[in-house]
Amino acid sequence: MSSILTNNGAMVALQTLKSINSNLGTIQGQISTGKSVATAKDNAAVWAISKVMESDVKGFKAIEDSLNLGESTVAVARSAAETVTDLLTQMKGKIVASQEENVDRTKIQADIGALRDQIASVTGAAQFNGLNLLDFDAETSGATNSIAQQVTNTTSGTVNVLSSLDRTASGVTSASIGVTKQSLAQTAQIAGTVAASATTIATTAVAGSTGTIAAPVGSSEDFAINGDTTAAARGGNRVLAGDTYTLAATFFDKLSTGAGTDITSAVAYVAKAGDSTADIAKGLATRVNMALAEAGYDEDFAASFTDDGDSTATFTITNNSGVVGTAAFAATDIVVTSGGTAGGGLDILTDIDVSTEGGAKAAIAAVEELIQTSIDSAAAFGSAQGRIETQAGFITSLSDSLKSGIGALVDADMEEASARLQALQVQQQLGVQSLSIANQAPQSLLSLFR
Repeated sequence: MSSILTNNGAMVALQTLKSINSNLGTIQGQISTGKSVATAKDNAAVWAISKVMESDVKGFKAIEDSLNLGESTVAVARSAAETVTDLLTQMKGKIVASQEENVDRTKIQADIGALRDQIASVTGAAQFNGLNLLDFDAETSGATNSIAQQVTNTTSGTVNVLSSLDRTASGVTSASIGVTKQSLAQTAQIAGTVAASATTIATTAVAGSTGTIAAPVGSSEDFAINGDTTAAARGGNRVLAGDTYTLAATFFDKLSTGAGTDITSAVAYVAKAGDSTADIAKGLATRVNMALAEAGYDEDFAASFTDDGDSTATFTITNNSGVVGTAAFAATDIVVTSGGTAGGGLDILTDIDVSTEGGAKAAIAAVEELIQTSIDSAAAFGSAQGRIETQAGFITSLSDSLKSGIGALVDADMEEASARLQALQVQQQLGVQSLSIANQAPQSLLSLFR
């Protein structure tokens, strides 16, 4: 049946042509954008996944910048700590030379003073964008420093370098690499705030039996350095930066009950950031040995320490004189207070004076402690720098993997699109011809009426 009112052939041809044009538009869009999923209407599920992954890539780019910044900051500190170690090694050579009697100790002391000033210059200049990891002047808790907001310095002395974004089912959290500041200053550093209830540590925190160091040679008195007995009031810390362990003047009076010069000035060790009880015991031993050497008693008495491997350490004074009743010691001879400023890691450097024979002897033990402190600092920074470098490499690789994953989801296959475009263009031409033929069909009905 033929009709001049309804042209079924034209309608079919028109619908086919519309479908071809729609597919052609889709392929042209893929070619122009390079994406098979450019908008949510193309594929809502895939588009949503890709956008989440793209936001993560942006985040990891910021993390790369943070890691690069942190690595540079730590590298400066490590280099400075290594330089300080070299300067202290040079100083040790000067101190060893001062042990000889036939030397000009005054000139050697001048050289040591110059090296000391150079160390201060190095530690003062070891900053990157305003942050000095060798200076433990703590800022207000939670405050950001001058390296923008990617690195935060708190009263704990830890600089946090943003290192990762961790996405879980419960949400997204950030992770950081903590870099502990190392105090290589020669002056006191600002310590963190101590709770009011813990401003003073009871002297009972230092345990030790009372008695007399007597003959025979080798008799000793031990003092257990336990830290604070009320650690809960101090955030669970046994030792805080700023804790001061003082050997009272009366203790030194007991060192010479007979002829000789009494040591009347108290010796104190001020804890620095990160100190343990073993560090306290070691610091006390070094300072006592310096005082003994300067007073000429280093052959009669010696101080030492033992790391007990737990939260305590042992500080010991040994009688090498063999004289009965030379000195008596009690637990209360060590007084511990808290709430002051933290000690500088190289604070004992200011006490080194080789201008006298006693001072030259005392300086040996002191410089050994200083060298170990600087070596430990350089090693800590080296370890942190290595970790940051590893994390930076991982973040770069992870970002590349995410980009590849996004591309697999939304990028168009250009070879397929090209072949599909040519096929659709041919179909479009055929569709136009089919529609033209279908539109001409009613014309043939005119011949019936001639």
